[in-house]
Amino acid sequence: MLQLETSTTLANWQDAPFNRWGFLHVDQILPTVPVRRNGAPIEPFAAAERPILQLPVPRMAGGVGTVADVLGDTETDAFMVVHGGRLVHESYAPTMTPESRHLLMSVTKSFIGAVAGILADRGVLDLDGLVSTYVPEVIGFGYQGATVRNLLDMRSGIAFSETYLNPDSEIRVLEHLAGWRPNVVTGPSSTYDYLARLPADRPHGGGFKYRSCETDMLGWVCERAGGATMATLLSELIWRRLGMGNDAYIAVDLIGAAIHDGGLCATARDVARFGQLLLDDGKARSGAQILPGWWTQDVLTGAADAKDAFAHTSSFETGMPGGHYRHQLWVPFADGRVVVALGIHGQMVYVDQATRMVGVKLSTWPLPQSAIRFHDTLTAFGVIAAHLADSSAAPAEAVPFQAAARRATDRRDAPPDTGPAQETP
Repeated sequence: MLQLETSTTLANWQDAPFNRWGFLHVDQILPTVPVRRNGAPIEPFAAAERPILQLPVPRMAGGVGTVADVLGDTETDAFMVVHGGRLVHESYAPTMTPESRHLLMSVTKSFIGAVAGILADRGVLDLDGLVSTYVPEVIGFGYQGATVRNLLDMRSGIAFSETYLNPDSEIRVLEHLAGWRPNVVTGPSSTYDYLARLPADRPHGGGFKYRSCETDMLGWVCERAGGATMATLLSELIWRRLGMGNDAYIAVDLIGAAIHDGGLCATARDVARFGQLLLDDGKARSGAQILPGWWTQDVLTGAADAKDAFAHTSSFETGMPGGHYRHQLWVPFADGRVVVALGIHGQMVYVDQATRMVGVKLSTWPLPQSAIRFHDTLTAFGVIAAHLADSSAAPAEAVPFQAAARRATDRRDAPPDTGPAQETP
C-alpha cells in the first residue's frame, strides 16, 4: 500500500491499481469540504450475524460460485448486509477499516436526489418548476425549459456523452473542469460555467439517458433553493438527522463548487444507514421523518411512462429488463421491489423492499464499467436476500453492532484481492 501511496497522482488516481489507494484518500488528492454530523447521536445497528459467504451464486460467465468468490473477483473494499434492521455481515479488505471514507462515485447522485426530495417536502423546491427559476444562468442555453423533475429522472434534452473511456466526451471535459485530472480544457472556468452553457439536442421530458450533468445541475438547483452549499445541505438535512457515525466529505472543483455527480466520500456503515432510510420509507431509526414518506414508493412506481422511456432510450447496457430510473435511483427489475444506487468502479447500494434487506458494496474495479462484475454483484445480493428471507435461516443471537463490527474487522473475512476478473467479450 505504501508503494501506491507514493506513486498515486492526480493523473492516475482513478486508474488501476492506483485507485485502491486513491478512492480511500480523495482528500489527499483533491480539494474537499467536510459533511459534518456535528456531534449528533449515533444510531447503532444491532447485529445478528449469518453465514452468507458460501451461498451459491450463478455467474454471468458460466458456472456457479459463492458470494465469497464474487467478492474476491470484483475488487471489494467493503461489504455489508443489513436484514430487518440488524447487521448480518460486515467485512473489509485489508486496505480499509470501518472508519475509512470511500469514494462513492455516482452513489452520490442518490444522496443529492434525497436532498431534492427533502427540500421539496419543505416547500422550498418545486419539482415541476423550471430549472431557470433557480439557476437563471441557463436562460438562452440548453437547460432553458427543463424542469427539476427532468433532472431528477435524467430526462432532459441535453446533449451529453457519458462515454468514460473517450477522452473527448463531455463527461471527460466535466472531469477536467472538476479538477479530477490535470486540466486541459480551455474556455469554461468551472463546472457550473460549463453546465450552464450545455446545448440541447432534443425536447426536454423525453426518454431516459444517463448523464452526470443532470445531477450536477440538480445539485446547483438545490443549493439555490436551500440557500446553502451542498456540504451544508447534506450535513443539516441528512448527516445530523440520520444518526451517522462519521463525518463525510465531498470533493469540490477549483472554485469550490461541489461535485454532485460523484464526489461524496463516506464510510460503508453510513452508506448502509442511508440505504436503511430508503427501505424504511424515509424514517430514521429514531422515528424522525427525514425523507418524505412517499419518496421510495414513488421511486418504485416510477412515472407513468418510466419503463417505456427507459427501455427505448437507455444508455445503460448492463441489463435491467423491465426496469426504470426515478429520483436518481435505479429500479432494476420489472416487479419494482428493489431499489439500487450505483457508482462506477463497483459502488452499489441494494435495497430490497420485499425481503427487508440492505446491502452495500464499495469497490475499486479496474475499469469504470463491467457488465460481468455488475451482473454477479446484483445476483449475489439477490441470492443473499432470498436466503435471509427464508424462515428456516434462523438468525444468530443479536449482539451490539460495534462488537460485531470489531470482530469483522479483526477477522478480515472478506476474500483477499485476486486482481481483475477475466472479462467476457
